[in-house]
Amino acid sequence: MPRMPSFHVRTAAALALWLLCAVSFGAMAQPRAWLDRDSMNAGETVTLNIETTSLSGAGPDYAPLAKDFEVSNNTSRRSFERSNGQFVTRSLYGVALRPRRDGRLTVPALSVGGERTSPLTLVVAPVAARAPARAGDDVFIESEADDADPYVQQAVGWVVRLYSAVPIVAGQLDQPAPEGASFQRVGDDAQYSRELGGRRYNVVERRYLLVPERSGEVTVPGARFEGRGAPSFFDDMFGSNGDSLRTAAAAKRLQVRAMPANAPQPWLPLRDLQLRYQSAPQDLRAGSAATLTIEASADGATAAQLPELQLPPIDGVQVFAEPLQSDENFVNGRPRVKLTRKFSLVPSRTGDARLDGLRLSWWDVGSGTARTAQLPALSWKIAAADGSKPAPLPTPAADAKAASTASPIAAIAQDPAARWWALAALVFAALWLATLVWALQRRAHPAPARTGAAALPAATGEGAAPPIPSSGRRGSLKQVLDSGDFGEVAAALCALAQPPAADVDELIQRLDDPAQRAALQAMQRARWAGGDGPAARAQLRAAFAQGPRWRATATHLASPLPPLYPPGR
Repeated sequence: MPRMPSFHVRTAAALALWLLCAVSFGAMAQPRAWLDRDSMNAGETVTLNIETTSLSGAGPDYAPLAKDFEVSNNTSRRSFERSNGQFVTRSLYGVALRPRRDGRLTVPALSVGGERTSPLTLVVAPVAARAPARAGDDVFIESEADDADPYVQQAVGWVVRLYSAVPIVAGQLDQPAPEGASFQRVGDDAQYSRELGGRRYNVVERRYLLVPERSGEVTVPGARFEGRGAPSFFDDMFGSNGDSLRTAAAAKRLQVRAMPANAPQPWLPLRDLQLRYQSAPQDLRAGSAATLTIEASADGATAAQLPELQLPPIDGVQVFAEPLQSDENFVNGRPRVKLTRKFSLVPSRTGDARLDGLRLSWWDVGSGTARTAQLPALSWKIAAADGSKPAPLPTPAADAKAASTASPIAAIAQDPAARWWALAALVFAALWLATLVWALQRRAHPAPARTGAAALPAATGEGAAPPIPSSGRRGSLKQVLDSGDFGEVAAALCALAQPPAADVDELIQRLDDPAQRAALQAMQRARWAGGDGPAARAQLRAAFAQGPRWRATATHLASPLPPLYPPGR
């Protein structure tokens, strides 16, 4: 075979390296777009941010935005960072959008660096009829709650807005916490512009979560701002640092309502609560696990305020719950949470099974009424372990027919051929009795001991039952480990010991494998001390996959027949 010239080799290697880099950069260049808030009032602006790792250097194409938005204040920033052993160039673009109309608008997908962003949704409310009381001032503060008369322990969104018609070069915005309520800041500050009274204001919006801890009046102190404005031409000439800016909002009072007498327990004041099955098995099989996933979405609560998701009991089915997963965020300063929990369903029998839908009672703070969120009931027909369907329930006609043929004598009388089967059964029974008598006689008069290889069978006891094959024992044990409860697992393992173990403690002492002893201890903790049941079952399956491993001690296998003479004779 002729050799490729070195020039061609270098060219091919460079081409391969270029293709590899192009694939890598393409994977990293997927841009991400987001808005600094999802809802706003007409006349305000919202900031659209776009981040990309593309090396093309071309910024986003904002032309598709012109249909529904006015675009202004384009900004960009580039940074370098090390990721997975490589240097990555990250570009961040920002632009202010002013909606041309109110309603539900879509920020279209934009092209940047040869890739496209995902479209976004923005809700624009009509212009409020009432302007802030201090509109027209150079600087002022507006604060409000999303509910002026909340219930005790209800999550309330509290917003503070700093309006400035003059440039601010430095300043501090503070909101003191009220007494009688928990109070914490949530999210990052949002910045936008708004036109009021013929003046353009820059707005800094800050949000808090307020949860009243008692009923009655709760006073929220007014927020305060102190800072400096940008110096004018004459300030620069005379060495001034700019005008001092200072403003404060008025304190506001919330009338906190007590928990109603007819409220469901546990007390759960919310805006909304939804339950749904994220996934549910279509069928169940005895001894096999199936996964059921439940999702709860609440508006106006954190994960700590919601009750734990638990399934009602299912007859004939063991339920093992996995740890709860939560996803929390804040919308307009109010918490929203999504809880997800998976359950493993392991049927222990065949037949019908029914799951009553999960129910959660809550208080609707908007309407002031008690409500209940409920999942629909689920039902299954549990198949056998081999996948066969369970036998149908007998009908009254079938019961009568079975009763008429239940007697063996009646069956023989109705079917002449059955007489021959009855006679054959009697013959086999007589032969079995004769064999038993012969075995007892041999036990009474044992044969003289033999030497050499012929004497080896006597080591296990003349007439002893042959040992159960190890594969059979492992098959039975595996079935118990998969579908039996922990009591059945303990009984099966104790029975496998020779002689059988009296309890689990004795069983642990007689096992030689540390992993098997640890698995039994985990099982005991799950049974009696609130341990992790699914983890203990998985540990048992792994430890006893090849059967128990006993300590090396001499054991004597007893004969299945009782001795003919007392010991010592």
